[in-house]
Amino acid sequence: MASLSIVIPAYNEERRLPATLKAVCGYLRIRHFDQSEVLVVDDGSRDGTAEFVRRFGVQQPAVRLLSNPENHGKGYVVRQGLREARYEWVLFTDADLSTPIEDLARLEAAIADSGASGALGSRALNRKLIGTRQPLWREFSGRFFNLVMRLITGLPYHDTQCGFKLLRRDVAQAVAARQRLDGFGFDVEILFIARRLGYRLQEVAVRWNNAEGTKVSIWRGLTAFLDPLRVRWNALRGCYK
Repeated sequence: MASLSIVIPAYNEERRLPATLKAVCGYLRIRHFDQSEVLVVDDGSRDGTAEFVRRFGVQQPAVRLLSNPENHGKGYVVRQGLREARYEWVLFTDADLSTPIEDLARLEAAIADSGASGALGSRALNRKLIGTRQPLWREFSGRFFNLVMRLITGLPYHDTQCGFKLLRRDVAQAVAARQRLDGFGFDVEILFIARRLGYRLQEVAVRWNNAEGTKVSIWRGLTAFLDPLRVRWNALRGCYK
């Protein structure tokens, strides 16, 4: 993999981004990609997220900020990052690095072995790789969500919601051009569109640690159960052609 864009959606992440950007930039220096960039997409943060990224980018020119004056939702800013990515492969990952950046190597290896167009990190394939677990109610709701999602969409994946996915740039941009969902159910939509367009994605076991300070409230988690229905409805309407 010669070149890489890393997309990090951020909403009120002033506290966690310093360690995250330090880790990501350190990893990029070790890997020596021909070209690389880190796109932090600020989703209308009310804290100092945007200002911190601007200051950090002065010292690390590979880091650039895409800033939104208003909050739109994680799906919106990930879509924005996928569209703006410049390089051959695009990884999007959460601002808390729940999956360590070093596990990019696991996704790369799976793509090299299978010839797939992308890979998605999964907590479900090997739960022994989970360090700090979620509260039981969240873990149970996640498994139930996956069951509902598979029944409605027909997707074969065991974990669509792990925020660690690698796509070839042409795949990322083809998907982003068709996305409709702005909320937390966008992962399902991305995978559904990619499959509908004929791209093969490999599910890969990755390490994962629950991070405190999740932005997903109980109410938002419940409303996410409607997103597979929205995806199916959009498909019936021809939105993903």
